[in-house]
Amino acid sequence: MDSLTQACLGGALGGAVLGRRLGRKSILLGAVAATLPDLDSFIGYGNAVADYTYHRSATHSVFVLSLLAGVFTLVCARLPAIQKVPTRSWFWFWWLCLVTHPILDAFTTYGTQLLWPIASPPVAWKTIFIIDPLYTLPMLVAIFVALIRGTQGRAIIIGLALSTVYLGFSIAAKSMVLAQVSPALVQRGLEDRPVMVQPTPLNTLVWRVTVIDDDRQLEALVSLLDDRHTLAFDSFRRPMVAHDMLVDSASGQRLGWFAAPFWRSEERDGTLVVTDLRMGQPGTYSFAFVLGERDDSGQWHPVTSRSAETARPDTRLLSALFQRITQPKALCPSDFGDRDLLLPDAECRHPG
Repeated sequence: MDSLTQACLGGALGGAVLGRRLGRKSILLGAVAATLPDLDSFIGYGNAVADYTYHRSATHSVFVLSLLAGVFTLVCARLPAIQKVPTRSWFWFWWLCLVTHPILDAFTTYGTQLLWPIASPPVAWKTIFIIDPLYTLPMLVAIFVALIRGTQGRAIIIGLALSTVYLGFSIAAKSMVLAQVSPALVQRGLEDRPVMVQPTPLNTLVWRVTVIDDDRQLEALVSLLDDRHTLAFDSFRRPMVAHDMLVDSASGQRLGWFAAPFWRSEERDGTLVVTDLRMGQPGTYSFAFVLGERDDSGQWHPVTSRSAETARPDTRLLSALFQRITQPKALCPSDFGDRDLLLPDAECRHPG
């Protein structure tokens, strides 16, 4: 999640745990504590793919953060100025503020390595967009009320409860979309293909559905208000240029572990560009990397990975996105981009 949301969650939890003992300081300290895991953004790991895939690893591990909570607890328990706070309360303060950060991140699409150093796949439940005002605002308002009126009231608890209920709704909403999409996949013979369902920007009412079918990438937008018979996929080519070199290179293996099969590789001006298809929309993906270059003989060779240029999203489509909540023809996946890869069997067609 974004830093503001993480700070709000930490501040609200800090106020809930230590508000009666530390007052407004508990909110401010909790907000700072909750942003500590993201300090790994300032660490360089040697190349672009490493920076991308090692983010949300060690500093987002529940094991590492639990240990860090214990260290901070011991330090605070020995500070004379705050010895009035029980050691148990300090532990719950630090543990909740730190560990809820990666757990909340795991509800997004990026991928969070909750069990690092265990080499398990990144956790990504994909039920909430990285920025969602309906999740953040209840806590933000509660924090402002508590900072003005004091931490003795119920504002913090109410704010946390409302945000938690909304997070629960996002889980239920994804289940509803999966129930709606599954029969359509069976009908199209795609039930055994990799499927990804995730919310579209700033809401949990319209969802992006992605299906990988070998050299095709199928995309659909699904609203919770859609009729079950209105599902329409746009079908795109999914190039996988220099696949053998890609899966043999260290960066390719690392990126594949992190994102495959929701990725593609294509040639751009003699370079091999690999795109993570999970973040963004068709044609406006957030992350792409140069992993190889072609020599004069036409052979591909791996290079130190670097970030590749990506298209910026068209913010004018936001209004169409919100119209899509009630109007199935208001927006198609191909409206975002990648029209050069659009296949003739695309289903989501509309005038204009």
